Amino acid sequence: MKTPRILIIAGSDSGGGAGIQADIKTVTMLGGHAMTAVTAITAQNTLGVQAVLPIPAEMVIAQIDSVVSDIGVDAVKIGMIGSPEIANAVADRLEHLAAPIVFDPVMVATSGSVLADAATVTAFGRLMRLASVVTPNTPELEKLSGTRIETFEDRYSAAEILILKHGCRAVLAKGGHFPGIEIQSSDIATGETRIRSTEDELFDALFFASDEGQALEVGFSHPRIQTRHTHGTGCTLASAIAVGLARDYDLDRAVMNARDYVQATLRAAPGFGAGHGPIGHALGEAPFDLIHRKDN
Repeated sequence: MKTPRILIIAGSDSGGGAGIQADIKTVTMLGGHAMTAVTAITAQNTLGVQAVLPIPAEMVIAQIDSVVSDIGVDAVKIGMIGSPEIANAVADRLEHLAAPIVFDPVMVATSGSVLADAATVTAFGRLMRLASVVTPNTPELEKLSGTRIETFEDRYSAAEILILKHGCRAVLAKGGHFPGIEIQSSDIATGETRIRSTEDELFDALFFASDEGQALEVGFSHPRIQTRHTHGTGCTLASAIAVGLARDYDLDRAVMNARDYVQATLRAAPGFGAGHGPIGHALGEAPFDLIHRKDN
């Protein structure tokens, strides 16, 4: 099987939980080769972000050109951008790259620290139009669509704005930050109606444009894993989707595989730090030790 080559355009997280550190671990664990164009250096831990230093746009582009010209790229994952200049420079380069692009429009860290100012968010427009899929959480979707989201209908309307007005090909609206609401659902097999809550389940939704110009929705749900150790889940999900697309999976399958991996990492979180700790990318194992024991 060919090793997928994933170009990661994102910021560095000194605490190792999110950013390019989470991306590299995800791509490696899923059998890919991770390459990076670092957009910003951050000083951060589980409690917050203490400092941010954007990388000059020309250096970001030099990193992209270096790996594209020699190693090649099967998929791109974009995370923290750092500045509007970087956003526009990256868009200029990616317009000519024939590879699927996953854009995680990072604005705020899990700790609540702001990672993208208003000018940078405005510059996200070109990247959203280039992306195969955009993966906002609820606050990011609100910001990008200019709407308030309190219900699933609100979420549909917000995603529809991104697709029909901003030219996004697909939007994966993540449910981790969704407000606490209850919904009724019917069991297909028994016909029984039951009450489901966003406090107990996580509801993601994948939206894409139909041939008739409407937004279509595919829903995903699973029991919510109750833990404060969630730092890096968004980065991990987007990078895992990129690996799937690089393997020529259709988008639905890439999203499902990525969600499964994120759930496994949440269950394997090592419990580091006094705040929002990192997830367990290695799933509580040392992969080399497993191979070594099998061979001996």
